[in-house]
Order: sequence, then C-alpha cells, then structure tokens
Amino acid sequence: MREGTTVKRQVPNKLQAPSAKCYRAAKRALDIAVALLGLVVVSWLFGLVALLVKLTSRGPVFFHQARAGRGGKPFTLLKFRSMREDADLRRRELAHLGEMDGPVFKMRRDPRITRLGRFLRRSSLDELPQLLNVLAGQMSLVGPRPLPLDEAAHLAPEHRRRHDVPPGLTGLWQVRGRNDLPYVEMMRLDLEYVDRCSLGLDLRILLATVPAVLSGRGAF
Repeated sequence: MREGTTVKRQVPNKLQAPSAKCYRAAKRALDIAVALLGLVVVSWLFGLVALLVKLTSRGPVFFHQARAGRGGKPFTLLKFRSMREDADLRRRELAHLGEMDGPVFKMRRDPRITRLGRFLRRSSLDELPQLLNVLAGQMSLVGPRPLPLDEAAHLAPEHRRRHDVPPGLTGLWQVRGRNDLPYVEMMRLDLEYVDRCSLGLDLRILLATVPAVLSGRGAF
C-alpha cells in the first residue's frame, strides 16, 4: 500500500450462525439453478465458441489453470482458451509490461491473446465454462474473482480475507470497472463484498453484470 493511503475500515458482516447457514444454502441453490439454466440456454453458443477456438489457433479448446478458492484451497478453473498455446512460457518476458499495480498481471495489448481471444474477453464469453466450476461447488456466481496461485501467494495479510467466501464469476469489481480500476480498489471492493455479502447483494450484482458485460468496460 502506498504511503499516505488510507483504507476505510469495513464493518464485518455480523450474521448469526442460523442466518449465515440459510444464506449459504440459498446462495448454493441459486448457483445450481442459474448455472444449470445457463448451460442449457447457451449450449449452442458453448459448442460454437469451442469450434471457433479450435479452428482459429493451435492448442486445446479449454484453458486450465490452478486458482485459489475458498480458504485459499486450489482448484482448476476452466476458460475457453483466448491466448496462444505458449502463453505461459512468454509470461516472464512480459512481466515488466504489466499495467496493473500489485501482484496481479494485466496488459491491455497482450501479444499472447489471439484475434478471437480479444473478442471472447471483450464479451466475457471466455468465462462460460466456469458455469461448470459453479456446478462443482468450486465457485459461486458472485464473489471475488479467483486469483492464480502465484498471485494469491503474494496477497498482503489484510487482503487474504477475500478467501473467506467462494470465488465468483462476477462481483463488485466486475460491475464497477474491472481492469480499469487500480489494484487497491479491486481489493477494497472484494473485502467490501466479504463484509456485506447477502442474497440481496448477490442478486443486485447479478443484475448489474448484464450491462457491465454488454459495455465491455475494463475487459481485456
């Protein structure tokens, strides 16, 4: 954290045990229902994107990466591949060109991204396979985005509370600007969600995700 920066202390979510248990059950039911419906509705799109990825660049259709889940426990995140096959090998070469402060690597004009991949990222279609992660209970529809293990390992102690809840497909960070926001604001929003999480907040974030995805703001 930069010198002189102040962080407003969040008020912890004081849900009593029965209320917290009901919230978790309702959240899981919502996750399963929406993920199943989503997979059925977009099954044709799922197949089309998979075919286009295969036809337009060398490499597998899906990108698998170990990410930090609830409690920091690793799980395998699924995405449609949007980068060249050698993307991981070239990461070190580009590390000094990252455009986001903190341990998170983001680059607006990342040369590893394929032409189709830029469209998939802009439209968030590359995230569709994560509905399977949601069904498996590794992710939720709403929550902090899961970080790669190397980035999660460098989180400041005060930011590790973001692992107190399941990671999500969308969250406060996504609907308020995504990669256009600085790292410290990303962490602040993640912790705000952890402190305020409720079914009502989840529903509001899901509704706000639609215009956020359509605008493409901060997606790269």
